[in-house]
Amino acid sequence: MEEIRSFETIQFIVIKIGDEQYGIDIKYIDNIVRMQHITRVPKVAPYLKGVINLRGEVIPVMSIRLKMDLPEDEITKATRIIILKLEQYGMIGVIVDEVKEVVTLDNSQIERVAYDNKEEKTNYINGIGKYEGGLISLLDLNTVTLEKENV
Repeated sequence: MEEIRSFETIQFIVIKIGDEQYGIDIKYIDNIVRMQHITRVPKVAPYLKGVINLRGEVIPVMSIRLKMDLPEDEITKATRIIILKLEQYGMIGVIVDEVKEVVTLDNSQIERVAYDNKEEKTNYINGIGKYEGGLISLLDLNTVTLEKENV
């Protein structure tokens, strides 16, 4: 009997930033850690919060909120640093308000987003996931973690 595999599934970690839910493809996630002391680094972009020492490895940490021109992070018990492993940068930590759950979406539940280059905020998102009646904005990690040119 031939197996019919029509849908590819992708797992996303659902995070909260402000009142919005975002999804991060699980294949990029190395670790999720509680908020900890971040050592400031001078003369870096404001959204780069500094570095942390994780098991002897120094990892830069950035604020997605500041990168997306949202208000400064409010650190709570739910705040986490997600350690991402990206091909072009290696490890980088991103501060998120809360980690909610892991969801599995298939191709039929993901709408790709076409965006206008003038609309800068949307280019942090490469798709919208439909899950249990709600929408999850799927982050384009390459764009989110890209260093902005000095404007």
